[in-house]
Amino acid sequence: MKSIHLIAPSGASLDVRSPLAGIEWLQKQGIEVLNSTCVSRVEQRFAGSDAERLAEINQIATLSPDSVVVAMRGGYGLHRLLPGIEWSAISKAIKSGIQICGHSDFTVFQLGLLAQTGSITLAGPMLNFDFACQGEQGDGVTPNAFMWAHFQKAITERKLDCTIRAAQPFLRNPASGQASGMLWGGNLTVLAGLVGTPYLPNQQQTQGGILFLEDVNEHPYRIERMLMQLLDAGILANQSAILLGGFSSYRLYDNDRGYELATAIEAINQRLPKNIPVLTGLPFGHQAEKLTLPVGAQAHIQYDASGFTIHSAW
Repeated sequence: MKSIHLIAPSGASLDVRSPLAGIEWLQKQGIEVLNSTCVSRVEQRFAGSDAERLAEINQIATLSPDSVVVAMRGGYGLHRLLPGIEWSAISKAIKSGIQICGHSDFTVFQLGLLAQTGSITLAGPMLNFDFACQGEQGDGVTPNAFMWAHFQKAITERKLDCTIRAAQPFLRNPASGQASGMLWGGNLTVLAGLVGTPYLPNQQQTQGGILFLEDVNEHPYRIERMLMQLLDAGILANQSAILLGGFSSYRLYDNDRGYELATAIEAINQRLPKNIPVLTGLPFGHQAEKLTLPVGAQAHIQYDASGFTIHSAW
């Protein structure tokens, strides 16, 4: 990996020290950082005007085939741009070799591209949080070693291999097994907001898929409500497996009276067919330790009560 081309398609940086620290760290690894001026754009809460951000996304189609495109941060903003994105041109660029990575709000682009073209993108690290300082405080924390190793493997080898050791309390019958299918998903709030639109892969595309989900700052009852929406829309029962990553930075209240995230997950689990495993502990989400996951690639998992392995090559 010789260079990274930055894009800022969503929210403006909360503290400019964060992207600058990330750029500095990448440069110290011998990686050239291109289009770095995008990190300083501000238009209200967004990283530039809609027109600027849309033009930057569509410019991906003109980049060199060996380009690695990484989003600066999430927040909100990409949903505004969906009708103007040149999906076919970007898909053609991906087929030529370009790789595109991000998560959080970037889920809307990844699922839109998958729905429209079937092209594979990478759900993985972004500049601000992952390559700079945790929480955008400007302290220059060294990037997580697990994240960096799996990101490099995805970029250079186009492979995902990981064994997760974590107790699996939601397995029913069978308590062990395997599943294969298209790996897809991302941020739960973003995904739920795409239901009923042309930017969410349809049930034919996702039949037998492996759906991964994560979120941040969402109380468990809101997580349950969004999962209920996916259940009632026929999406969850259409999968061969459901992988849950990090659901972080929420707080419980006195009136929850014992209701917590596990309660919400079990409420959904009981409504699913028993042969669809709900697995937890996927290292992915708004957290330092995260995998780089190929959205739209075929993947295989093996699981039991002590954890699971996940493999993919694309």
